[in-house]
Amino acid sequence: MDPPNPTRLPALLVVPLRAAVFLLLASLLATTAGAHNDVGLHKNYLIIVRTPYEYDRSLFKDVSSWHASLLASVCDMAEEELDRDPSAMARLIYSYRHVVNGFAARLTAEEVRAMAEKDWFVKAMPEKTYRLMTTHMPQMLGLAGGAAAAGAGLWKTSNMGEGIIIGVLDDGIRPGHPSFDATGMKPPPAKWKGRCDFNATVCNNKLIGARSFYESAKWKWQGIDDPVLPVSEGSHGTHTASTAAGAFVPGASALGNGLGTASGMAPRAHVALYQVCFEDKGCDRDDILAALDDAVEDGVDVLSLSLGDDEAGDFAYDPIALGGYTAIMRGVFVSAAAGNMGPDHATVANEAPWLLTVAAATTDRRFLATVRLGDGVELDGESLFQPKDFLSVQRPLVRDLSDGTCSDEKVLTPQHVGGKIVVCDAGGNLTSLEMGAALREAGATGMVVITIEELGSVIQPKAHALPASQVTYATGQKIRAYMNSTANPTGELVLRGTVLGNRDSPVVPAFSSRGPSKQNQGILKPDITGPGVNIIAGVPKPAGLMSPPNPLSAKFDVLSGTSMAAPHLSGIAAVLKRAHPTWTPAAIKSALITTANPTDRNGKPIAAHDGVPANLLTVGAGFVDPVRALRPGLVYDLTAADYVPYLCGLRYTDAEVNSIIHPMPPVSCAGMRAVEQKDLNYPSITAFLDTEPYAVTVARVVTNVGRARSVYVAKVEVPAELAVTVAPATLRFKKVNQAKGFTVTIRPAAGAPRTKGIAEGKLEWVSNDNVVRTPILVSFKKFVQDNSSTAHLTH
Repeated sequence: MDPPNPTRLPALLVVPLRAAVFLLLASLLATTAGAHNDVGLHKNYLIIVRTPYEYDRSLFKDVSSWHASLLASVCDMAEEELDRDPSAMARLIYSYRHVVNGFAARLTAEEVRAMAEKDWFVKAMPEKTYRLMTTHMPQMLGLAGGAAAAGAGLWKTSNMGEGIIIGVLDDGIRPGHPSFDATGMKPPPAKWKGRCDFNATVCNNKLIGARSFYESAKWKWQGIDDPVLPVSEGSHGTHTASTAAGAFVPGASALGNGLGTASGMAPRAHVALYQVCFEDKGCDRDDILAALDDAVEDGVDVLSLSLGDDEAGDFAYDPIALGGYTAIMRGVFVSAAAGNMGPDHATVANEAPWLLTVAAATTDRRFLATVRLGDGVELDGESLFQPKDFLSVQRPLVRDLSDGTCSDEKVLTPQHVGGKIVVCDAGGNLTSLEMGAALREAGATGMVVITIEELGSVIQPKAHALPASQVTYATGQKIRAYMNSTANPTGELVLRGTVLGNRDSPVVPAFSSRGPSKQNQGILKPDITGPGVNIIAGVPKPAGLMSPPNPLSAKFDVLSGTSMAAPHLSGIAAVLKRAHPTWTPAAIKSALITTANPTDRNGKPIAAHDGVPANLLTVGAGFVDPVRALRPGLVYDLTAADYVPYLCGLRYTDAEVNSIIHPMPPVSCAGMRAVEQKDLNYPSITAFLDTEPYAVTVARVVTNVGRARSVYVAKVEVPAELAVTVAPATLRFKKVNQAKGFTVTIRPAAGAPRTKGIAEGKLEWVSNDNVVRTPILVSFKKFVQDNSSTAHLTH
């Protein structure tokens, strides 16, 4: 998911639009009027079938023909189609094999009502649209050595993801991009069953799969025609895929910035691209399900999902939750973007506990463009366009004469701005790129853009049409104060280029979605934070208005969003999976969470955009640390089956639970003990002290994946108002893969007043080799009064 343009005043989130409905007269589909209103208005529906139903293999050759028969049982025209040519069921869009027991079809409202009377029917869901949510990152994260790595770097001491297949669901890819060069790559493993719809000169041992899923989208949006190749002139899919597993590209830069060798987090992993989103349109839910259905069958090892629905609702009807569950059943790790609805709380997307939910933060890299005022004061900003021949001299500093946003081209005249540096407030009718183009046309020499106050300390620089500096709101007020202090203010732009080592990083930007989870408030979400601001990766072409300094720099650009953070974790997970092939997805997730760093490079708590320390609902366990994650010592493990009693504890109906866990055998919640959210064996702890006796005991089990004979001692750090007891306080292991259980009891400290807020702490299991950190979040009231599933009430 990408954040909104920071130079406007929108909601700080790409809000999912309601599904666009392309109403098609049934006369285009039907030949005769039928008893079930075949001539009515058709829409796309996802039909969930009751799980105990299984098709008769003596009557139907496969699940698709069975679904076609179910559709034909209520649709006269579909019955005629099935009789005439079973392979030409125009009304059946998708028949799902793995991710859900159901199908997608074109139906009228009357047909849906008729279908609801069938004993195999569970639910019909109308169409829905989802939205899409670097050269230095390997060094910063310790993958390729450098300051963050104690030694040669994780790649040299471990692997680069060789043989791992990363499936990327996105908006297409740029074929032939150097990030997908196959030099030195081995063929994909024999288990790979997917296909690449590009020709042989594009498909190779790096980009092994590329397909487009559009059968549902084509009914909703014009301009999506058969056949569709998974190619996109937009940047998103190429950027995310190259972030996860891009090949080494020496001499890469974004318009000359960040010059170095670009690569993904797992540069020797294979990439399979599943196009489910279309530029300026969105991502259709039923196409997403179809792509996930195929991806798990194709043999991917990791799924990277930089898309989602900020209001997805219950897990039983969210394609990413459904497909993600099927994926982890097959041992596939799933990394998903947390969303860009921040800084409001309870905005996190992709919140199912079997997904790794990734928030975004800044890196230690800046593209400095300093504003030197006439009084000698220097104030740092950032810019991507930094021409080497720019003459840095003092020039008149002027403001926009209208509303300050440089959005009225009528007042941006050569007489007013010619030869001058113009100071503009972001948030008007023009983006900062458009402002720069207008000012250049009017003869301005430079531009200073003051970011809106809500974005705080985080700047997302652009490649403007003229030399510029984007500064924070606080910095902008200093510039304004100087301009008001003198009759003839002057300034100059000092373009300093790429600067590494910013010790105030990482910082969580305003756009990154915050918890708590709406669907399972007893599970901490987001899980973890990764690099997601100003990330350099591959694109078809850069978004700026300036000409790149060389052809290679035209193939990389800077983008921001939780969309950029998720593929970082996908690639790192691929490296971990290659190093530990027997680890479950939950074990990999635990290793990432319990080794994450909660502090910045100064050793202070990670801050949010407003300068306040980021709480657990903002940053999760902290910023990813791949080197430590490789050897976590202990992991909190879970199998797919372990989530079933947890789902029962959320009060889902049996039909909903069975829809989620399909194709596992159906279950009955009445026949098993439900597991409360607090007791799911998760690598973080969330407790509510909202009812008497105001004490909560949490159960956990850890598995030894470190030194065979090892001893871990519990260390707890919590605020003074809490008292926490761990039993036993020492865990002794004699062998690898040995599991030990323990409990954590949390209560108010004796004599401490009860509060209405939240408290944060941590439990650390400390050995000679490892520190296994488990975040503890305590709230003295429920975040939401009742967050149990209510989907069963809508039947």
